[in-house]
Parts: sequence; structure tokens; C-alpha cells
Amino acid sequence: MAILYHEQTKIFTMHTKNSTYQMQVGAYGYLLHLYYGSKIEGQELTYLLQYNDRGFSSNPAEAYKDRTFSLDFLPQEYSVFGMGDYRESGLQLQNTDGSFDVQLTYKSHEIYQGKRRLEGLPASYGTEKEVESLVITLQDEVTKVEVDLLYSVFEELDTITRSVQVRNKGIGTITLEKVMSCCLDFMNRCDFDYMTFYGKHTLERQVERTPIRHGKMSVESVRGCSSHQQNPFVILCDQDANEMHGECYGFSFVYSGNFKATVEVDQIHQTRFVMGIHDTGFCFTLEPGEAFVAPEVMMVYSEQGLGALSRNYHTLIQEHICRGKFKKARRPVLINNWEGTYFDFTAEKLASIAKDASKLGIEMLVMDDGWFGVRNDDYSGLGDWFVNTNKLQGGLSKLVEEVNSYGMKFGIWFEPEMVNEDSDLYRTHPDWCLKTPTREGNRSRFQYVLDMSREEVRTYLYERITAILKEANIEYIKWDMNRHLTNVYSISLPANRQGEVYHRYVLGLYDLLERLTTENPHVLFEGCSGGGGRFDAGMLYYSPQIWTSDNTDPIDRLRIQYGTSFGYPISSMGSHVSAIPNHQTGRVTPLHTRGVVAMSGTFGYELDMNKMTEEEKEEIKEQVAMYKKYYNTINYGAYYRLTNPYSSERFVAWEFVSEDGKNVLVNFVLTKPEHNPPIINIKLQGLERNKRYRVAGTEEVYTGAALMNAGYHLKEQFGDYTAVQIALELYE
Repeated sequence: MAILYHEQTKIFTMHTKNSTYQMQVGAYGYLLHLYYGSKIEGQELTYLLQYNDRGFSSNPAEAYKDRTFSLDFLPQEYSVFGMGDYRESGLQLQNTDGSFDVQLTYKSHEIYQGKRRLEGLPASYGTEKEVESLVITLQDEVTKVEVDLLYSVFEELDTITRSVQVRNKGIGTITLEKVMSCCLDFMNRCDFDYMTFYGKHTLERQVERTPIRHGKMSVESVRGCSSHQQNPFVILCDQDANEMHGECYGFSFVYSGNFKATVEVDQIHQTRFVMGIHDTGFCFTLEPGEAFVAPEVMMVYSEQGLGALSRNYHTLIQEHICRGKFKKARRPVLINNWEGTYFDFTAEKLASIAKDASKLGIEMLVMDDGWFGVRNDDYSGLGDWFVNTNKLQGGLSKLVEEVNSYGMKFGIWFEPEMVNEDSDLYRTHPDWCLKTPTREGNRSRFQYVLDMSREEVRTYLYERITAILKEANIEYIKWDMNRHLTNVYSISLPANRQGEVYHRYVLGLYDLLERLTTENPHVLFEGCSGGGGRFDAGMLYYSPQIWTSDNTDPIDRLRIQYGTSFGYPISSMGSHVSAIPNHQTGRVTPLHTRGVVAMSGTFGYELDMNKMTEEEKEEIKEQVAMYKKYYNTINYGAYYRLTNPYSSERFVAWEFVSEDGKNVLVNFVLTKPEHNPPIINIKLQGLERNKRYRVAGTEEVYTGAALMNAGYHLKEQFGDYTAVQIALELYE
């Protein structure tokens, strides 16, 4: 069993394949955290607790004269504000009488096989054979507030998930001001590095690694979504940890709205980590009998470095977050018309692109922005989800039928959460926006945000999207969101509940996506928010791939996709070949290099085929064939970061090994050519030491041990941004 409880000592122990997590119902009923780290069996770890009389650290009333028991320094499983712990708290609420006191002690627990769903929220899932779960109920004896701490153990993936449910079992109203999903204390440790993934629009998930310090360090978003600027995935690791060595703790928040991840080093060099919904702008009222469910945090432990941590996350998300037909089915190679035509297209032009693309092995045409309402620029039309038959003469079904006749699937772009002022929808329902009634409101991209917390808004969007899906054979939806939230006010809620709008917005989004994806299992959904502005595990529950960035420059993409890979699988990263000079950076790179970089993701093109030479088309045909040949190896094999683009100036390299170990694909991009260069030697990873591998198309044969320890010599490369792909096959 993965979860054990010892009745006499009141110790809970959770084991994964390589880790142990232990806690105890300690003195006076408080739940104390004992240990999380490398696997330890047959040992109670209560000896790690240290009781001291520390100045200015208060003691609970039950402790009476025992000044050595204080919540201010003891490691807690779930901390609360107002009762003597001055560190970052997990829970803060205001009681009916206006007080902030909440005192949580053990009430009961339950251990069961499998995993229950979180109401209204995306979360990991698994069968009774794959996962075991624990619920510990804590209670405030005075107010009767109950808090369920929810744990699930995916033993083979070294994963423990955590969530929280707060129930008002009292007779008066309470107000939640902060409900974090995860609180984790590390006794006697303050020597971690904090790895976070910052960025901006067109340069998302850049890696930042900083030693933690006394006080608090936070990454967060108050933009209404997980954002380009910070990502709800972070890592605490040994300061000398690298790809293959060191202890690493990953934390992935399964949520797409405001979040905060805080690490704090306290007065006696202990580290606390807290993650959950951001408390800024958050205030949730619970009437008697009501409950609040906090989103899930997926914790992954690795004692073998960052690479093993990432590969566990990749499998976890592919197998236990993504759902439906497309979680493992081969997805089509697509061509999107956006960078090829922008708003300037007709049905004839799109059909021509599809016809040419079909000859190259491309399998789907995606019609991007501009097909609906009066939409020839981004100043009008959003919200009017009706086909513009002036632009698409003959209607949508005629175009789709023609595209299908070339053996191509058809996809379409939506931005359902937004509305332009210059639209029929806004003129009819201006009150459907998030906007304070007494103010005009902020615009961004000349659009407002629809109030997704309102059922009538979701009903309208559901009906319009469903009508479009029924009109033609549509097999893909790109779901975009091109601004962040401001003036967050809903006229459907009273003044004292406006602090619920941010969260209710996200719940409304999830409700609509759940309905649409459930009723249309044949449709592949791809998430997008100006590219990678909402790239999180919550969205991957509904859309198994997300457009990684609006920046298609392959050299910038080396860092974007590198950073993304720490917490998210290759199969989740939308990645396309685009035209040169690149539309975001102006950089000129070879078509082959653009293909090699884009191939490390869900592959596609952003080109106007009518503008390409025959030589370029032939090269694209070869790229598509290569991607299809190694599709499973790339998307579902083991991924290895062979170089760090932040420290390796000359080149970047990465590797895929198929699930059966028979195929290996090494990718290389020269980022800084020089005359008379040093030898390029790449040490591979993940091979069988005593087996032999042949370089495809040659007679070169090497042992796995040689390739991993001595490395592989690459021939000298010349020119700007040249790229190489090396395929190896297990040599029987």
C-alpha cells in the first residue's frame, strides 16, 4: 500500500517508488509535518521534531505552561493565520463575529483506492490500481469550520497531489480571504534553489534559478489567468542539482487563473512552500452548509535531477491530466493561415493553400481569425460568431467540403471569452462584460472580457460554437484569449461577493470547456492566450496541446520550448514553421532549422503555400515525412535536455528516446558559428549501456556506454543557425 496509518503513533506515511512523505497528529491534535524526500521505510521520523522555548513565539492555550510548543516554528501540514504562526499561511478567514481566529485540529481520516473528482475543477485522475488517496479532516471546535486535506499518491510516478476543501459547518456566514492548496514545511533546510519560469508575450517560460533567502520569495499572477509573465509551475532543488543529479521538488498548479507560489525561510532556517489561488482580489463567502474546493497541486519528487523530474511530469500530464481521444492518438500535421494571410483571405485562397499543402503530407488546414462577423482587423466583430459569407462566399460548409476533398481535415479559430465594442453582441448585451458600472473600463487590444461567471453568457457561447460545429465537418478548435482581466466586476453578484469573480470566471470557463469537449470528443482543442499566456495543467485537462508562443522564431523558441519542457510534455507544445524574415524578430533562419525546432512539439506550419518555391515545398514534404516517422518517439518517448541554452553559447541539443528504446533522435542547432571552432561533442542520455546503436543511413555503430560517457562527435558546422538531426536505431 502507498498510504499507511499507525493508530498508536497517529502517523501517516505515504510512499512512492522513490519518495516518502510523513506527518503526525501531534500534541493537542495539531497535524505536524515530519518529512518529504528520498524513500525511508520502517522508520517513524518524529525524532526530527525539535521543541524549544523561543522568544516572541506564542503557545496555544492547550499547551498552558509548555512554552516549547509553538506553531510559530513547528512544521505544520496546513498552516492558518491568526493563531500564532507568523509565517506564510495556507488559510485565512473571517468568522461571523469579525474575528480571524481559526484553530484546526485532527477530527478524522479516510484512506481509499482510486481518486475522486474535484467538483467543477480539472484535476489528475487514475484507476484504483494506479492511485491511492487520503482525506484528513481538521476541525475548528468553536466555529465548526472543517478543512479536508486531500492527498493522492501516484506511486510509479513519484507524485503526490494535494488539494483542500473548506466547509462551513457552523450557524453563521464566514468569509474566506485565502485558501491555498498546498503548504509544505522543510525542517532544518534553507539551501534550496528556486526555479521559476518568467517571461512576457512572445518570450514565455524563461528559466530563472535563484538561491532562496530569509524572508519570502513569490511568483504570481493577478492577471486573471496564469499569464505569460509567470507560470504556475516551480521547482525547489539542491543548489548543485543538474539534469542527472540532485534532489528536486516540483509543484504544478492545476489552475488557469490568479495564482501565487511563495517560498519562505524562517527565523530558524526552515523553509516553507505555499501554493494556491492568489489572495489578492479574492474573497469568498460561505453560508452555513456551503463548501469551497481549492484547485490541485501536483508534487513530483526526484532524487536523480531535473531530467527525471520532468519526465515524470510528462507522463503524469499525458496519462493523468489529458483526456479523451487525443491524449495519445496521433494528431494531424496542420497549416494555419494566420501568418500567411492574416485577415486578408477568401475561401478560394484558403482552398488553394489546402490543396498545395495536401500534396506535401500536411493533414489539416486551420482557418484563423477573421472568418466571422465584420472582422477585417482586431477592432470589431469579436462576439459575433456567425460566418461572414461575404468573405467565405458559399458559406463554411462549402469551404470545408472542398478542403476535405483534398484529404485534409479542417480546423477553426475562436476567441469566445472576448467581445469588441463594435459588435452586435456588445450593442445588444453591454452588461455581459466584466466592467464596473460607474466606470468606462479598460480596453486591451480594443476588446472587453465577457463575464464567464454568468450562465447566460456561457449559454450563448455554447450555442454559437455548437452551431458552427454542426454547420460543417470541423475537427479542431484553436481557443484563444488575447487580453487579461481588468475592472473585474460582475453585475450578477452583490457588492460583498465581488471578490469571488476572478475564481468564478475560471470556473465558468471550465464549465463551458467541459461541456464542449465532452459533447465533441472528435474535435481536437488547442489552447492559446496570445500564444503561451495560459499554458498550465488546468487547460491541458481540456486541450491536450497549447500554442506555446506567438513567437515562431526558431532561435527564440529554443529557450521557450526548453523552459516549457521542465513541467510540460512535448506533446502539449504547439510548434510551427513560419516564414522568413520572421514576423516577430525579423531573423532569417534556414527552413531546415525551422523544421527541426518546430518538430519538437505538435508540428505544423504558418505559411502561405502559394508564396513558396518548388524546392521549399519539397523540403517541407521531407520534414513532414520525418515527423510522421518519429511521431511516437518525439511525442511519447523520453525527452532529454542535453545542453542548457543559457550557458551553452555555441549550440543547443536535445534528444528523444522511444518508449521501447529502439529509436533515438538527437537534435542540434548551431547558435553561434565561429572559424576554427572547438570539436562539437554531445553526450547522449537514456540509452542501454551494453547495447549497440547504429546511426541511421550509415555503418557507424556505438555502444550506449560510449555514446553517454565518451559522447558523439558532430561534424563541423558552418553558417547561421544550421541544424542537424541524428537518428539512431537499436542494432541487434
